[in-house]
Amino acid sequence: MFESYRPILITLLLLLCAMGARAQWVVQTSGTAARLRGVSAVSRRVAWVSGAEGTYARTADGGRTWRVGRVPGAAALDFRDVDAFDADTAYLLAIGEGERSRIYKTNDGGRNWTLQFQNRRAAAFFDCMAFWDRLRGLAMSDPVEGRFLVVRTEDGGRNWREVEPGGMPPALEGEGGFAASGTCVAVVGRDRAWFGTGGPKGPRVFRSADGGSGWSAAPAPLAAGKAAGVFSLSFWSPERGAAAGGDYTKEREADGNAALTFDGGRTWRALGAAERPGGYRSAVAHVPGTRGPALIAVGPSGSDFSADGGRSWRALGVEGFHAVSVAPRGDVAWAVGEGGRIARLDSPSRPGVRGPGRNPRR
Repeated sequence: MFESYRPILITLLLLLCAMGARAQWVVQTSGTAARLRGVSAVSRRVAWVSGAEGTYARTADGGRTWRVGRVPGAAALDFRDVDAFDADTAYLLAIGEGERSRIYKTNDGGRNWTLQFQNRRAAAFFDCMAFWDRLRGLAMSDPVEGRFLVVRTEDGGRNWREVEPGGMPPALEGEGGFAASGTCVAVVGRDRAWFGTGGPKGPRVFRSADGGSGWSAAPAPLAAGKAAGVFSLSFWSPERGAAAGGDYTKEREADGNAALTFDGGRTWRALGAAERPGGYRSAVAHVPGTRGPALIAVGPSGSDFSADGGRSWRALGVEGFHAVSVAPRGDVAWAVGEGGRIARLDSPSRPGVRGPGRNPRR
């Protein structure tokens, strides 16, 4: 009697399996073993990554192939941040004391690189950069003479100028930024900017509403300590944003690793024990086009997904990454990590994570 229903049953079973399938990170063949710390997702086909030993890589075919290179004369540099606009145009930020902190740009897909900025202050150490558009951007350094140093460009990087220090609140003793993923600074709209810090006196988030000229600072309820604080910021409107971090010496420790703001960074709300990601997280990224909105956080001990604007998190995977970026249409995410690891996540707004509850500690 059941033989006549067999085709229908098989079809229903296949449909249920497809509905229950979990989107997951798909590791790419990167062609490099360098530690990768920066990633910029341009589209489903185009993404750029950056890392140690002057390394950068680009895909223009969705990750099937990666073209790896080294910036000439930069083999000793560590590129912790990359910001790209298309398959041809990208910026790289190298970290380090003094003249090791630099910004390069390519307009031809990496065939040629122009050194646009080289730090001349011995005490400066640049951590990250961000761009409002193709012409306007900023980069942030650890404190110099008691205040954080910010440089800006308004002409596509041809000129980078220091922001007057009088508009910056004094730094706390031992306060600094973190160059873990190139996402310690965030921008929204035409003039909003934020950067996160850490230190023994507690982390803070600095905010600007005038393109980086004037700044205010607010305490953030994340872990405090020499190796702890705000490592990453993601804003999806002038008012709403998320901070991620913790203590990078305690990779599986979830205490003090995330907070949310609903007033543009003036105040921050810590997440409870049942709401946090699963450990120290070096990067958090918003998934554009989602109502929740959706967020992805990554760190050395795994990755997590939030469908409700960071109020609760669920495990996305146990594979470790240092940085994550979501394409502007929200249809693909890219993450990078140790040993040249590059991974792709399709449909990041629907990663198939089922059921409420907290991500178990790993």
